[in-house]
Amino acid sequence: MLSKNQIKLIKSLSQKKFRSQHGLFTVEGIKGISEFVNSSFSLNQIYSLENVFDVDDSKMTLVTDSDLKKITQLKTPNMAVGVFEIPKSKVIDNSRLIVALDDVRDPGNLGTIIRLCDWFGINDLVCSKATVDCFNSKVVQATMGSLTRVNVSYVELDTFLFNSENEIFGTFMEGENIYKADLPERGVLVLGNEANGISKTIENKVTKHLGIPRFGNLKATESLNVATATAICLSEFKRKII
Repeated sequence: MLSKNQIKLIKSLSQKKFRSQHGLFTVEGIKGISEFVNSSFSLNQIYSLENVFDVDDSKMTLVTDSDLKKITQLKTPNMAVGVFEIPKSKVIDNSRLIVALDDVRDPGNLGTIIRLCDWFGINDLVCSKATVDCFNSKVVQATMGSLTRVNVSYVELDTFLFNSENEIFGTFMEGENIYKADLPERGVLVLGNEANGISKTIENKVTKHLGIPRFGNLKATESLNVATATAICLSEFKRKII
């Protein structure tokens, strides 16, 4: 049986301030936990209905269904909850293509973008301080393990772009047709907030405006989902270097 203090700690990790305070975050489900166990992330503890993980016994706590329901952040508990340490920030590699996010707020969007970075071989994802926390449980679930292979950094995005020596690409409705643009192997690709796009402050740092053309007869669609736009842009950047 879990103690009240254990339950309180694990439940508190649903909030960013407590994740930051304790330096911990949660992963749910056998597949997701296994991805993190087999990565460079440091395991704090696993709480599971069954011992199906190849970890030291001291890191494994068997729990009941009742206990699992008390610590899960899902509507339907997923067999196990893993608690891992939030790693220290890593150096950003400026020699390759970097994706930067200007205040993306939806956890599902961020999780999908992290998966896309993993798929297209993007090592570094740079986020503004107002972008949703990548250790938010919904983001972690949406990454499906890709968070273990993408370096996510939170920076003062304006300052980061100002100091960058790379060409900075931004996505805009009226930008140059991305299918015709000259796209390099390295640079920074900036994508904006779901409702407002790229802010004026960040737009001032962009050196090349890119746009995804609309092909519908009416061309009435207001905008693309930011994760969908990321997929199209990364596909084009990578296609040009094959």
